[in-house]
Amino acid sequence: MGEADKILFRVDGMNVRQCVTIDDPKRGRGMRMVSREILLYVDPQTGDPLDTWDNPWTGETVNVLHVENDPVNQPPMFPLAEDGKTPSFGWFGQEKEGRWWSTSAVPLFYHNVLQGDYQKEVGGVYHATEMFNFMGDMNSLVDGDIDTADVQVGWVRMSNWLPWMHMQGREGIIYMHTAGKKVAGYDQISDVMKTYIEDKAPIYRLPPPANDDRENETSWTYYKKMVEGEKLPRGGAN
Repeated sequence: MGEADKILFRVDGMNVRQCVTIDDPKRGRGMRMVSREILLYVDPQTGDPLDTWDNPWTGETVNVLHVENDPVNQPPMFPLAEDGKTPSFGWFGQEKEGRWWSTSAVPLFYHNVLQGDYQKEVGGVYHATEMFNFMGDMNSLVDGDIDTADVQVGWVRMSNWLPWMHMQGREGIIYMHTAGKKVAGYDQISDVMKTYIEDKAPIYRLPPPANDDRENETSWTYYKKMVEGEKLPRGGAN
Protein backbone atom coordinates (compact mmCIF):
# COMPACT_ATOMS: atom_id res chain seq x y z
CA MET A 1 0.00 0.00 0.00
CA GLY A 2 1.18 3.53 -0.72
CA GLU A 3 3.53 2.68 -3.57
CA ALA A 4 3.25 2.13 -7.31
CA ASP A 5 2.39 -1.32 -8.64
CA LYS A 6 5.18 -3.65 -9.77
CA ILE A 7 5.17 -6.27 -12.52
CA LEU A 8 6.25 -9.33 -10.55
CA PHE A 9 5.89 -12.01 -13.23
CA ARG A 10 3.62 -13.00 -16.09
CA VAL A 11 1.49 -16.13 -16.32
CA ASP A 12 0.74 -18.90 -18.80
CA GLY A 13 -2.22 -21.12 -17.93
CA MET A 14 -4.28 -24.01 -19.26
CA ASN A 15 -7.22 -26.14 -18.22
CA VAL A 16 -7.92 -29.56 -19.71
CA ARG A 17 -11.49 -30.77 -19.31
CA GLN A 18 -14.23 -33.04 -20.50
CA CYS A 19 -18.01 -32.86 -20.17
CA VAL A 20 -20.10 -36.00 -19.74
CA THR A 21 -23.85 -36.45 -20.09
CA ILE A 22 -25.88 -37.31 -16.99
CA ASP A 23 -29.59 -37.95 -16.46
CA ASP A 24 -31.82 -36.95 -13.56
CA PRO A 25 -35.46 -38.11 -13.19
CA LYS A 26 -36.69 -34.60 -12.32
CA ARG A 27 -34.25 -32.27 -14.01
CA GLY A 28 -33.74 -34.16 -17.24
CA ARG A 29 -30.53 -34.58 -19.18
CA GLY A 30 -27.60 -32.51 -17.98
CA MET A 31 -23.83 -32.56 -17.86
CA ARG A 32 -20.88 -32.75 -15.50
CA MET A 33 -17.49 -31.16 -16.16
CA VAL A 34 -14.23 -32.59 -14.83
CA SER A 35 -10.93 -30.78 -15.27
CA ARG A 36 -7.43 -30.07 -14.02
CA GLU A 37 -5.44 -26.85 -14.45
CA ILE A 38 -1.93 -25.43 -14.52
CA LEU A 39 -0.81 -21.82 -14.08
CA LEU A 40 2.88 -21.07 -14.64
CA TYR A 41 4.60 -17.98 -13.24
CA VAL A 42 7.00 -16.92 -15.97
CA ASP A 43 9.87 -14.48 -16.30
CA PRO A 44 8.56 -11.15 -17.73
CA GLN A 45 11.54 -10.89 -20.10
CA THR A 46 12.21 -14.46 -21.26
CA GLY A 47 8.77 -16.03 -20.85
CA ASP A 48 10.35 -19.09 -19.21
CA PRO A 49 8.82 -20.63 -16.05
CA LEU A 50 10.50 -19.34 -12.91
CA ASP A 51 12.28 -21.75 -10.56
CA THR A 52 13.09 -19.02 -8.03
CA TRP A 53 11.96 -15.45 -7.53
CA ASP A 54 13.76 -12.49 -5.97
CA ASN A 55 11.34 -10.82 -3.56
CA PRO A 56 11.87 -7.04 -4.01
CA TRP A 57 10.45 -6.22 -0.56
CA THR A 58 12.26 -8.75 1.63
CA GLY A 59 15.43 -9.33 -0.40
CA GLU A 60 14.85 -13.09 -0.09
CA THR A 61 15.15 -15.53 -2.98
CA VAL A 62 12.24 -17.96 -2.75
CA ASN A 63 11.24 -21.12 -4.55
CA VAL A 64 8.34 -20.69 -6.98
CA LEU A 65 5.45 -23.15 -6.77
CA HIS A 66 3.44 -23.18 -9.97
CA VAL A 67 -0.27 -24.01 -9.83
CA GLU A 68 -1.10 -27.66 -10.44
CA ASN A 69 -4.72 -28.05 -9.32
CA ASP A 70 -6.06 -31.56 -9.83
CA PRO A 71 -9.01 -31.79 -9.91
CA VAL A 72 -11.08 -28.65 -10.53
CA ASN A 73 -14.49 -30.20 -11.13
CA GLN A 74 -17.93 -28.62 -11.42
CA PRO A 75 -21.18 -29.88 -9.89
CA PRO A 76 -23.81 -31.32 -12.25
CA MET A 77 -25.61 -28.77 -14.43
CA PHE A 78 -29.13 -29.16 -15.78
CA PRO A 79 -31.50 -27.06 -17.92
CA LEU A 80 -34.07 -27.19 -15.08
CA ALA A 81 -33.73 -26.28 -11.41
CA GLU A 82 -34.27 -28.79 -8.60
CA ASP A 83 -38.05 -28.32 -8.74
CA GLY A 84 -37.98 -29.80 -12.24
CA LYS A 85 -39.84 -26.81 -13.67
CA THR A 86 -37.83 -23.60 -13.39
CA PRO A 87 -35.14 -22.95 -16.02
CA SER A 88 -31.72 -22.90 -14.36
CA PHE A 89 -29.83 -20.97 -17.03
CA GLY A 90 -31.43 -17.55 -16.52
CA TRP A 91 -28.04 -16.27 -15.36
CA PHE A 92 -26.31 -17.41 -18.52
CA GLY A 93 -25.74 -14.11 -20.29
CA GLN A 94 -26.75 -12.25 -23.41
CA GLU A 95 -26.91 -12.86 -27.14
CA LYS A 96 -26.85 -10.43 -30.04
CA GLU A 97 -26.20 -10.78 -33.76
CA GLY A 98 -25.03 -14.38 -33.47
CA ARG A 99 -22.64 -13.79 -30.56
CA TRP A 100 -23.13 -14.63 -26.88
CA TRP A 101 -21.34 -13.44 -23.76
CA SER A 102 -21.51 -14.10 -20.05
CA THR A 103 -19.93 -12.19 -17.16
CA SER A 104 -19.51 -13.44 -13.60
CA ALA A 105 -17.67 -12.30 -10.48
CA VAL A 106 -16.80 -14.91 -7.86
CA PRO A 107 -15.96 -13.40 -4.45
CA LEU A 108 -14.08 -15.90 -2.28
CA PHE A 109 -13.95 -15.63 1.51
CA TYR A 110 -13.47 -18.82 3.48
CA HIS A 111 -11.28 -20.74 5.93
CA ASN A 112 -7.61 -20.65 4.93
CA VAL A 113 -5.96 -24.06 5.25
CA LEU A 114 -2.60 -22.37 5.89
CA GLN A 115 -3.88 -20.40 8.89
CA GLY A 116 -4.92 -21.33 12.43
CA ASP A 117 -8.20 -22.10 14.17
CA TYR A 118 -9.14 -18.50 15.11
CA GLN A 119 -9.32 -16.78 11.74
CA LYS A 120 -12.59 -15.01 12.61
CA GLU A 121 -10.97 -13.50 15.67
CA VAL A 122 -7.49 -12.56 14.44
CA GLY A 123 -7.61 -12.71 10.63
CA GLY A 124 -5.93 -14.84 8.04
CA VAL A 125 -9.10 -15.81 6.17
CA TYR A 126 -8.62 -16.70 2.50
CA HIS A 127 -9.88 -13.65 0.58
CA ALA A 128 -9.83 -13.32 -3.20
CA THR A 129 -12.04 -12.42 -6.16
CA GLU A 130 -12.09 -14.01 -9.60
CA MET A 131 -13.86 -12.28 -12.50
CA PHE A 132 -14.74 -14.04 -15.73
CA ASN A 133 -15.92 -13.01 -19.18
CA PHE A 134 -16.89 -15.81 -21.57
CA MET A 135 -17.94 -15.22 -25.17
CA GLY A 136 -18.32 -17.01 -28.47
CA ASP A 137 -20.47 -17.59 -31.53
CA MET A 138 -24.03 -18.77 -30.97
CA ASN A 139 -24.11 -21.37 -33.76
CA SER A 140 -21.37 -23.54 -32.28
CA LEU A 141 -22.95 -23.26 -28.85
CA VAL A 142 -26.40 -24.55 -29.80
CA ASP A 143 -25.65 -26.88 -32.73
CA GLY A 144 -26.45 -30.38 -31.52
CA ASP A 145 -24.40 -31.98 -34.27
CA ILE A 146 -21.05 -30.81 -32.85
CA ASP A 147 -19.49 -31.65 -29.51
CA THR A 148 -17.54 -28.48 -28.82
CA ALA A 149 -18.04 -24.71 -29.01
CA ASP A 150 -16.05 -21.65 -29.96
CA VAL A 151 -15.24 -19.90 -26.66
CA GLN A 152 -12.99 -17.03 -25.60
CA VAL A 153 -12.35 -16.08 -21.99
CA GLY A 154 -11.10 -13.15 -19.95
CA TRP A 155 -9.97 -13.92 -16.39
CA VAL A 156 -9.00 -11.51 -13.62
CA ARG A 157 -7.89 -12.60 -10.17
CA MET A 158 -7.26 -10.37 -7.14
CA SER A 159 -5.95 -11.95 -3.94
CA ASN A 160 -3.57 -11.71 -1.04
CA TRP A 161 0.07 -12.50 -1.72
CA LEU A 162 0.82 -16.04 -2.87
CA PRO A 163 2.15 -18.19 -0.01
CA TRP A 164 5.43 -19.05 -1.73
CA MET A 165 6.28 -15.31 -1.91
CA HIS A 166 6.94 -15.26 1.87
CA MET A 167 5.44 -11.79 2.37
CA GLN A 168 5.05 -12.30 6.15
CA GLY A 169 1.70 -10.51 6.48
CA ARG A 170 2.61 -7.35 4.57
CA GLU A 171 -0.28 -5.29 3.25
CA GLY A 172 -1.03 -5.41 -0.46
CA ILE A 173 -2.63 -7.50 -3.17
CA ILE A 174 -1.61 -9.33 -6.29
CA TYR A 175 -3.77 -9.19 -9.42
CA MET A 176 -3.66 -11.07 -12.69
CA HIS A 177 -5.39 -9.95 -15.89
CA THR A 178 -5.52 -12.55 -18.64
CA ALA A 179 -7.26 -13.57 -21.87
CA GLY A 180 -7.50 -16.91 -23.61
CA LYS A 181 -9.52 -19.19 -25.83
CA LYS A 182 -10.63 -22.76 -26.20
CA VAL A 183 -8.26 -24.72 -28.45
CA ALA A 184 -8.83 -27.85 -30.47
CA GLY A 185 -6.28 -29.97 -28.68
CA TYR A 186 -3.00 -30.38 -26.82
CA ASP A 187 -0.82 -29.44 -29.78
CA GLN A 188 -2.26 -25.91 -29.81
CA ILE A 189 -1.16 -24.87 -26.32
CA SER A 190 2.05 -22.86 -25.92
CA ASP A 191 5.45 -24.50 -26.33
CA VAL A 192 6.35 -23.33 -22.81
CA MET A 193 3.33 -25.13 -21.38
CA LYS A 194 3.88 -28.29 -23.43
CA THR A 195 7.49 -28.51 -22.26
CA TYR A 196 6.42 -28.11 -18.62
CA ILE A 197 3.73 -30.79 -18.93
CA GLU A 198 5.97 -33.27 -20.71
CA ASP A 199 8.84 -32.78 -18.24
CA LYS A 200 6.98 -32.34 -14.93
CA ALA A 201 3.24 -32.94 -15.16
CA PRO A 202 2.35 -35.55 -17.83
CA ILE A 203 -1.10 -36.29 -16.37
CA TYR A 204 -2.20 -32.84 -17.60
CA ARG A 205 -2.27 -34.05 -21.18
CA LEU A 206 -5.72 -35.49 -20.37
CA PRO A 207 -8.64 -34.51 -18.11
CA PRO A 208 -9.66 -36.53 -15.03
CA PRO A 209 -11.94 -39.54 -15.56
CA ALA A 210 -15.65 -38.80 -15.97
CA ASN A 211 -16.51 -40.40 -12.61
CA ASP A 212 -13.87 -38.45 -10.66
CA ASP A 213 -15.27 -37.76 -7.16
CA ARG A 214 -12.20 -36.27 -5.45
CA GLU A 215 -12.36 -33.01 -3.52
CA ASN A 216 -11.26 -30.00 -5.57
CA GLU A 217 -7.69 -28.71 -5.21
CA THR A 218 -6.75 -25.03 -4.78
CA SER A 219 -3.41 -23.25 -4.90
CA TRP A 220 -3.47 -23.07 -1.11
CA THR A 221 -4.33 -26.74 -0.45
CA TYR A 222 -1.73 -27.76 -3.04
CA TYR A 223 0.91 -25.61 -1.34
CA LYS A 224 0.15 -27.20 2.02
CA LYS A 225 0.43 -30.70 0.59
CA MET A 226 3.76 -29.87 -1.01
CA VAL A 227 5.18 -28.48 2.25
CA GLU A 228 3.86 -31.30 4.42
CA GLY A 229 5.10 -33.83 1.88
CA GLU A 230 8.58 -32.27 2.18
CA LYS A 231 8.61 -31.47 -1.54
CA LEU A 232 8.88 -27.77 -0.81
CA PRO A 233 11.03 -26.10 1.88
CA ARG A 234 9.40 -23.71 4.32
CA GLY A 235 12.28 -21.26 3.93
CA GLY A 236 13.73 -19.62 0.83
CA ALA A 237 15.98 -21.16 -1.77
CA ASN A 238 19.70 -21.40 -1.14
